[in-house]
Amino acid sequence: MATTVGNEGDIKGLVRDLILLERDAIAAYDSTIEKLSDPALSQKVATFRQDHLQHLDVLNEIAAKTGAEAPLEGDMKEWLTTGKIALANLMGDGAILKAMKTNENDTVTAYERASSHPDAIEKSRAFFAKALADERRHRAWMEETAAAL
Repeated sequence: MATTVGNEGDIKGLVRDLILLERDAIAAYDSTIEKLSDPALSQKVATFRQDHLQHLDVLNEIAAKTGAEAPLEGDMKEWLTTGKIALANLMGDGAILKAMKTNENDTVTAYERASSHPDAIEKSRAFFAKALADERRHRAWMEETAAAL
């Protein structure tokens, strides 16, 4: 399911939706770490989870500065992101990472859009560009590692 995050009409909506996306991503990472059978893979995925926690911290700061709503938990999309992981668990670590790669596709798209959002100020654009680089790195690792398993 393709994301619509990044198409919001104003910075407040964008920040709110990015916070929801990050919260959903963190839940998916929690599920992935729990379900991976290879501890080395779980450890690497845990480092990516830390990136998402850092993104969430920055987004909450931006929300406070812009007056955007800062949701305290994910939304219904969390069921989709974690549900993919639960189903993939039936087929092993490679399938789990492939499922996570599809989740990363959404975060990459969202931060690509956020980076060029017309209401983004220079400081938020810099953060969006860094988050985009993180998401691309996560996605590439998941794709490469899943293919090697």
